[in-house]
Amino acid sequence: MLAILKKEINSFFASPIGYLVIAIFLLLNGLFLWVFKGEFNILDYGFADLSSFFLLAPWILIFLIPAVTMRSFSDEKKQGTLELLLTKPIAHTNIVLGKYFGAFVLILIALLPTLLYVYTVYQLGNPVGNLDMGSTWGSYFGLLFLIASYTAIGVFCSTISDNQIVAFISAVFLCFLFYIGFEGISEVTSSLFIEQLGMSYHFKSMSRGVLDTQNILYFLSVAIVFLALTVRGIKTKPFSRKELMPLLALPIGLLVVNIFSASFHKRFDLTKDKRYTLSDASKQIINKAESPLIVDVFLEGDDFPSEFKRLQRETKQLLEEFSAENNNISFNFINPLEEEATRQRNIQQLTQRGLTPMQLSVQESGRSSQAIIFPWALASYNDVTITIPLVKNKIGASQQDLVTNSVQHLEYAFADGFSKLTTPKQKKIAVLKGNNQLEDKYIADFITKINEYYYIAPFTLDSVAGNPQKTLDDLKQFDLIISAKPTEAFTENEKLVLDQFTMHGGKSLWLIDHVAMEKDSLYNASGSNIAIQRDLNLNDFFFKYGVRINPVMVSTLYSAPITLAIGEGSESQFQNLRWPYSPLASSNSKHPIVNNLNLVKFDFANQIDTLKNSIKKTILLESAPLTKLEGVPKVISLDLVTQEQNPEAFNKGHQTLAVLLEGEFTSVYQNRVKPFKLSEEKNTSVATKMIVIADGDVIKNDVVKNVPQELGFDRWTGQTYGNKEFLLNAVNYLLDDNGLINIRSKEIAVAFLDQQKIAAKKTTWQLVNIALPLGLLALFGFAFNYLRKKKYAA
Repeated sequence: MLAILKKEINSFFASPIGYLVIAIFLLLNGLFLWVFKGEFNILDYGFADLSSFFLLAPWILIFLIPAVTMRSFSDEKKQGTLELLLTKPIAHTNIVLGKYFGAFVLILIALLPTLLYVYTVYQLGNPVGNLDMGSTWGSYFGLLFLIASYTAIGVFCSTISDNQIVAFISAVFLCFLFYIGFEGISEVTSSLFIEQLGMSYHFKSMSRGVLDTQNILYFLSVAIVFLALTVRGIKTKPFSRKELMPLLALPIGLLVVNIFSASFHKRFDLTKDKRYTLSDASKQIINKAESPLIVDVFLEGDDFPSEFKRLQRETKQLLEEFSAENNNISFNFINPLEEEATRQRNIQQLTQRGLTPMQLSVQESGRSSQAIIFPWALASYNDVTITIPLVKNKIGASQQDLVTNSVQHLEYAFADGFSKLTTPKQKKIAVLKGNNQLEDKYIADFITKINEYYYIAPFTLDSVAGNPQKTLDDLKQFDLIISAKPTEAFTENEKLVLDQFTMHGGKSLWLIDHVAMEKDSLYNASGSNIAIQRDLNLNDFFFKYGVRINPVMVSTLYSAPITLAIGEGSESQFQNLRWPYSPLASSNSKHPIVNNLNLVKFDFANQIDTLKNSIKKTILLESAPLTKLEGVPKVISLDLVTQEQNPEAFNKGHQTLAVLLEGEFTSVYQNRVKPFKLSEEKNTSVATKMIVIADGDVIKNDVVKNVPQELGFDRWTGQTYGNKEFLLNAVNYLLDDNGLINIRSKEIAVAFLDQQKIAAKKTTWQLVNIALPLGLLALFGFAFNYLRKKKYAA
């Protein structure tokens, strides 16, 4: 077998046709990947990966491999040497394997110069080395199995005829049929089984760096079947019926093994961030879909910027993972702008459903143009349809950053949407009333949002005065309480009820203002008001749990603007001016509540201290480092917007604005006289959670003409802050029992190329990746023929 293998390699490289075949393969790859405009161009694609190469390679190999294998046996037949070869004391199987592995090694040699592409992308990454090597080597590994199957088909076709052209065309046809033909047939017949017979179905995940034993078994099965047919094809004696059964039994047996392997296969995601591995929470959610769940994605079009083509591809790949997990999930990509005649009507209909379009800037050949896309999906299940946003906005983000954030958010977005469709409501939330909390219209947008997930009901503590025990028993029927900006002090009876609710495992979300100051109160004749301390009688309450909200205002240079009318009469104009009392809060934490979160807007926020006790405390949000603290009482005036701020005065660093408390809480009333007698007193809670936010306006939406507006949206600047997402994440985390919120902590890095480096040396890199592989091939050919001549001359 080894002798035949060496003979194949020697004869191939002894002929100029061999070098021509490999040169054409390298030239085509180089031109499509580095020069020609199109979806395969790596430099235009802008991402530091080789996905374009692994999409292109199977198509070029469809022609390369038959060109290499067409002479394997057809040339032997034509020259009459096959009969002589068969008389040698070597098994027919070894003859076939020698020819097969000889061709396989030749293809590997042709593939070696493409490693230069890996080096190029590695060097052009931003920063250098920003390339997922695990995914790259995994994709190469998958390509080897595809080559193994193509080569087996090519060697078999060379036994069909002594004409090399016939062998070449036959191999191209069969490779094409197995790679994409079955997929085309499956689209007509709507048969998943037929699609799974094709190579494209099995190569898709392997080309992304995900190896599955089921896919590997498939490619090995194809290779084995065609090699078995080749062994029979080289025999000179006529075909007999006795040989029919073994030849039929082999593919049928392998088919059965492949079908059963679906239940026992192992999957290896070699990507650095495990981006193609669904979390357990996602699997639990989608496996609840017992009837068709259809997803229509509108992220489709030809004029997308490269960044959004990546988002489109990542969306498609994620949905393929969902569909592979549960075949009840199907998806379609729709371009609502494709037909000129229906474009305006489609835009209007989608906009009316809340699917607002997005305008993008497209840079191509030094020219800038605009494109409109609909980055949304609709998911339908049991006659219920919901919208799923595909773009994750972030203030000040470039299109690259926008796509990075969106890709990282995709699994959560779809899992969250599917959860609404497949998971019935179970948890109950009480929105506290009775202490002059925010009116319903000011929390309407957020309450509407969480009502998609949980049962919501108002709960007043007024009944505490008459029947405190019944009030506590009623409150314990809820899983979470929300107190949104109370302005009236809590009585001891009310505090004991709330304390015992916590002791029995209840979760709570507190939005507290310890300073009485409203932005609306500044819009008067004088343009000023006095900020004073607000006593809610909760100091001992939070102190016992491990936090203290201080009656000071957080002022920072990194803040949201205030919109004021500047000028006189008809000459006045609205202007957005710096307003230090609206801090924009963020977090460096990877906690799922705040991971990949947009900036959260506060108004007259207070500062939180964390105290030492057994409770675990996690800082969720804090101000920017250029911050100062201002005590009360203090006059607040709109004239501040005209005054130059001294940055040196903002020297207090980051200040805590929101904190998560987790653990077993100790009762505020332990070893104290209680205001009323309890039927079941607890001084230590079961494990529970609480979030304290030092500003009640975080949950407050604007109201225009008595209509609640979207929480976090500033109609004057057009910015959308992360308030609603932050609070939704907070509630989900406090109540989550299926791990959905933890999907948010999954880090997915999107690697980009350095566009400045590309612009400066684009031609150089193009020449390197086209000329250098050809130069290496020429050098190899010279060395090979020199050594060969030297050997035989001796």
